Amino acid sequence: MQRRGNSAKDGYVGIDNDGDGGMTFHGRLILDARVFGLIPEDETCEGWELGRLQGLADRVNAEWDKHGGGIPSQLPDDLRRRHAEAYEKQMQKAREDGWDPDANLEDEQ
Repeated sequence: MQRRGNSAKDGYVGIDNDGDGGMTFHGRLILDARVFGLIPEDETCEGWELGRLQGLADRVNAEWDKHGGGIPSQLPDDLRRRHAEAYEKQMQKAREDGWDPDANLEDEQ
């Protein structure tokens, strides 16, 4: 069973334990940080405190700003390929864990 959310005393649960198979805000942040080489491919950020995650988010946002502001198609070929591979792998894992990408859309209607 996967844990959802964060515990203030324990820090972030890590992408491998995050809800929605890691396809949460923090999970996507970690994927992007890996794509940009800001953290190692095997870093899950488990136990990271909110301030440390915010620092990572700032660094990720700075990288996105260099490459079209968050639009994967604007990335250079090598980063676009890494992004596609990282997200496809994580989305496949998330679906196997029961993630439904359309569930949040239904909640908003």
